[in-house]
This record gives sequence, structure tokens and C-alpha cells, in this order.
Amino acid sequence: MESSILKAPRAPVASQALLSHRCASNRKLSFASPSASRTVAIPQSSSSCSFFSLRKDADLFLLSHTKRVFRSTSRKVSASASAAAADPASPSASAPSTPWQGAKPLPFVLSVAVGVILRFFVPKPAAVSMQAWQLLAIFLSTITGLVLSPLPVGAWAFLGLTTSIISGTLPFASAFSAFTNEVIWLIVISFFFARGFVKTGLGDRIATIFVKLLGKSTLGLSYGLTFSEALIAPAMPSTTARAGGVFLPIIQSLSLSAGSKPRDPSAKKLGSYLIQTQFQAAGNSSALFLTAAAQNLLCLKLAESLGVIVSNPWISWFKAASVPALAGLIATPLILYKLSPPEIKDTPEAPAIAEKKLQEMGPVTKNEWIMMATMLLAVSLWVLGDKIGIPSVVAAMLGLSVLLVMGVLNWDDCLSEKSAWDTLAWFAVLVGMAGQLTSLGIVQWMSDSVAKALFSFSLSWPKALGILQASYFLIHYLFASQTGHVGALYSAFLAMHLAAGVPGVLAALALAYNTNLFGALTHYSSGQAAVYYGAGYVELPEIFKTGVLCALCNCIIWVAVGLGWWKFIGLY
Repeated sequence: MESSILKAPRAPVASQALLSHRCASNRKLSFASPSASRTVAIPQSSSSCSFFSLRKDADLFLLSHTKRVFRSTSRKVSASASAAAADPASPSASAPSTPWQGAKPLPFVLSVAVGVILRFFVPKPAAVSMQAWQLLAIFLSTITGLVLSPLPVGAWAFLGLTTSIISGTLPFASAFSAFTNEVIWLIVISFFFARGFVKTGLGDRIATIFVKLLGKSTLGLSYGLTFSEALIAPAMPSTTARAGGVFLPIIQSLSLSAGSKPRDPSAKKLGSYLIQTQFQAAGNSSALFLTAAAQNLLCLKLAESLGVIVSNPWISWFKAASVPALAGLIATPLILYKLSPPEIKDTPEAPAIAEKKLQEMGPVTKNEWIMMATMLLAVSLWVLGDKIGIPSVVAAMLGLSVLLVMGVLNWDDCLSEKSAWDTLAWFAVLVGMAGQLTSLGIVQWMSDSVAKALFSFSLSWPKALGILQASYFLIHYLFASQTGHVGALYSAFLAMHLAAGVPGVLAALALAYNTNLFGALTHYSSGQAAVYYGAGYVELPEIFKTGVLCALCNCIIWVAVGLGWWKFIGLY
């Protein structure tokens, strides 16, 4: 709104009024006030006047009137401002303050306090250097932050990296050394492969074919979904991508067609069972192949830093995991069929729904064929890589290059895969810190200390294996990420196994398989956990109950079947 000051009387208007009158004695000049509908009279005392004296009197009047308008307007503005301040409903008074968008204060303070207390208040062991002790303090603060989440994982890891450089604990080159790690880049490229499966629809097509073939009963439908995930797992190394991009949409479609709705009593008809089965079976699918989950590759890299080398890793991993993982995949749908039985036992309409969906999808597209051929090439090179001298990361780079050249993926697809770049950032930080802790002797000191404690109880290595594996598994209740758990504790626990006399390859693989199995403990224990729980078909108490019971079943299967199989193939 314009101020009334801007509308004050202008001199030209008064001049025109003056020029329209002749000078005469005792004559009055009238001026219309713009702020009120009244006339102001100016008496003239002389019988004659000049134009200039009349003009001067008019200007003096206009100046005086403008001052009065200004004072009046100022009082009105001041009164309006006071009323606005007193009125809480006014826009200016009720404008919300900007909320704090930085680090969460309490988690931030607690995370930093862990490192500060260790560095300045806990006596340094004589066998540990000050540099190593300081890096351990920074590392523990970083790990605590991964659990408490004062900032996103990548941002908090970057703060830890920056602290290690600013404090002089690590030089720049050492701090960033892990960013050239082959395994980390293999993980990053694996995310791009997963995006290709989702973008082309190939993963969806494979799962739908299994539903068509095995979906006449609820149990058969569950087996079809379970084994279709196991089939695509080595070429789609992200359990979260498999869950959210392929299997959850299929389960939702089947459940809704059967009248099973989320967050409704009807969820028990079908959706709850299928969600629970797929969620619990995913751990065995991920444990079956080295390239089925990002954390598998990280485990072997960390084991290598402790001197545990798994020769021909892809074949060795699959060979050791095949029997117990397949037993787990077969048992999981049956176990949950008893623990959480679906109300609908038969699903005769499922094959028809799958057939209709396949018809809607049409014939296999060119991009799907290219995706299949590329993944067959990559998996073949992963299997034969050691014999022909092609590292796994080079095979992955070759596959990604083919997808880019053929247009199955474009560079914008890669750039928008935020989880891949986030993983690169914080994985590299954790791997780099863990490697430096090993080089500085911290891991050796910790393992020696644990070994002495175990020896004091006169434990044999099989008993130590059981205690350490159970501890590693149960600690995951404190973690919201499988990869975060690996980065934080895998090296330390492997070192404890070695100190207790457990065979190196056996310990490294057992910890790695365990990492996949505890991903179904809770609704926050992994990326796929959040995806399946968020679908709304399973209530939170049911998630925790099923997680514990299936964990016990997996433990029995992997101990009874796994240890016998590993003895047979010579792991110990």
C-alpha cells in the first residue's frame, strides 16, 4: 500500500489555482485538502498582490500542510505496527522460526564424547602408540555416530575423516587411500547393475515367470518368489533394490487381488505371510553368492587386510555357502507357514494374474536381452577371473561400459544412484580407518587381549567360535545397517577368532555369512527390512518375534548343516 506521504499536495496544482484568480483586497484563496473534504481559506490583507508574492504564500501553505499529513501518517503507521505486534494472529507476529537443520544435538554430543573420553581420560596401554590411540578414539566416535545418527552416514563419516587429518593423526594421502580400493568400486558398480535390472524390467519379468509356474498354492507362490530372488541375486547385488524394485510390487499386487490389504485385519490372508517369507529368506539368498550383497565383498577385503586370503573368492564363497544356504531357502517358507500361517492356502488366481502381467509386459525387449547378456558376461568373468587374470572390479567395469554404450543405462542414471555414491564415501572412510588401525597395531593389541581372556577360561577354538559368532550376531540389535556393522566390527571380531585359534578362512566366511543372516532381525536391521515393514502388512511385535525365531532356526541350520559341510570340503 502506498503511504499517504506520497500523495501530498503538489505545487503545480496550487499554482494553477492561483493563476485562475485576480489579486484583490480582502479576497480569499481556497485550497482543497487531499486528506479531507474541506476547504482551507487564506486571507489576503493587501488590496493588490503580485504573482510572486501569491506563489510564495501558497508554497508556505503547502509545506505546512505536508508536515501535518506526514505527522498524521506516522502516527497511523506506529499504531498499526503496535497493533500487529500485540496481535498474535497477524502474519508478521506468527511467522514460524526456521527449525534447526544441522546435527542432532544429543547424538552429536554423545558420539563426540565417546572419542574424547577414550583419548583424554582412559589411560593409554603401553603397547599402543599415541597415534594409534588417537585414531582409535576418532574411529569409535565415528562408529558411535553411525549407531546414533547425529548426521547422515556419509556426512558423519566425512567429519571423522576430516578430524583425523586436522588432528594430525593421519596424513591426507593415508586418510583417502581407501577411495581407490577395488572392492569399494565393485560395490558402487553393483548398485548400477541393480538399477539396470529395475529400469529394464528384467527382474520383474523373472519373478513373474516364477509366480506363473509355482503360484497355484500360497506355499508354492512363496517358493516361486524365494527362488526367483536367489536366481537374480548374484547379478543384482543389493537386497534393498531387489526388495523395493522387484518383489514388493509383485507381493502387493498378489495380496490386493486376494483381498489382503495393508494395515487391516485382512493382511493375515496372504500379504503378511508373503512379506515375512521374502524378508527372512533374503538373508540366505544374499549369503549364497559373493556378489549378492555389497557387504560380502567388503568382508573379504577386510579379511585380506588381516592376512586371511580366500583363493578364487567367487567359487570358494559359493562352494562353502551352497548347502546351508539352500537348506535355509527350502526351510524358511515351511517354517513361516507354521509360525505365521496364511488364511488363504490356495491361490489359483495367481498364475492367471502373472500371465496377464506378462502379456502386458509384452515380449522381451532389446534392453532386457542386453541386460541378460551383460550380466552373464560379468558373472562368467567373476567365476573365471582368477584363471584368466581379470579382477572382479575390471569385469564389473566392462559390464557397466557395455550398458552405457548400448543405452541400457545413461550417465544420469549413474549420477542419480545416490546410494552408490554415499556408499563410496562412508565405506571408504571406514575401510581406510580400519586398515590404518591394523597397520598401527590396534587390532593386534585387541585380539591379543581377547585371546588372553579366552585362554583364561580354557576354551577350545570351536567353543570360542560359537561365543564370538553369537556375540557378533546379537550386537546387530544396535545397528541399522549391515554394511555399517561390517565396517565397525568385522575386523575386530575376525582378529579375536584368529587369536583364539579358529582357522582363518572358516572364521572369515562364517562372520560374512552371519552378516547376511542378521539382516532380518528387526524392522531397522537392513535396507530391505525398512522396505518390507513399510508395506504395512506386518505389525512391529510380529517382526521382532519372527526375527528371533527365524534367527534360531537359521542358527540350527547353519551349525548343523554348515559345519558338517565345511568339514567335508576341508575348511577345517
